[in-house]
Amino acid sequence: MNCIKDYTPTVLTIAGFDPYGGAGIQIDTKVIQALDVYAFSVSTALTAQSSIGVRDLQSTDPKMFRLQLETLLNDVKVDAVKIGMLANAEIIQVLVETIDKYALKNIVLDTVLLSSSGKILLEKDAIAYMMNELFSRVDLITPNIPEVNTFLKSQYEGNYDEVKMISGSFFEKGVNAVLIKGGHSLDQDKATDYLVSKTEGLITFSTSRIQTNHTRGTGCFLSSAIAALLAKGETLEKSVGSAKEFLTQRLEISSEIQFNYIDKNSIRKEPLL
Repeated sequence: MNCIKDYTPTVLTIAGFDPYGGAGIQIDTKVIQALDVYAFSVSTALTAQSSIGVRDLQSTDPKMFRLQLETLLNDVKVDAVKIGMLANAEIIQVLVETIDKYALKNIVLDTVLLSSSGKILLEKDAIAYMMNELFSRVDLITPNIPEVNTFLKSQYEGNYDEVKMISGSFFEKGVNAVLIKGGHSLDQDKATDYLVSKTEGLITFSTSRIQTNHTRGTGCFLSSAIAALLAKGETLEKSVGSAKEFLTQRLEISSEIQFNYIDKNSIRKEPLL
């Protein structure tokens, strides 16, 4: 994919630090740079995690978080923003104020609530604050099915005939566009995502499921790719479609990593970037 601007487009990723490199700002940076876009990053938390899951986390001090953002944004132009793990309401408040102060655009919010292993990544009392203050300030949110049901107190299962009602409920909360991801659906053959916006209506993206033991970081990967393509000037529809294709391609050619736990010869596949 070639840049359509006469300078290198940029994306700011705002997320947690993953020492394993399969999620958070590490995978975000890999994906953004693989799409020929320059990646800036600001950390919301330090995590202790591996391929097994998140063991613990420590959120960034809100003052340091603000200083990271302002130091960077006073220096460089940002074409798009990807937001991931936000940890708590204090971090979200700083982010909301920063979005307004710097008039940030092309913002993709991956609404991270739990890690793949079940660790809480956003404090419960911050969920309502995210919905009330952040949803309306971003261009796209990308919830998976469990996140949809947490936000809306619904029982959505990923079926097409439910999408109109679900997206309508998000629009009532100020959302501009929502990509409802289908990775947690009961369909064993396909992964179907629904992009719904106030201006373009409903667009369906469906790919065959890939049999892989790589199940963590895919939401980070997808949202980062969407932000990178928006930074390059693509439409929201094209960005989502191309990002989903890019994720599928990388899962199909996953590389193998050797591990030391349980079976010393065990391997796990990770996207090749």
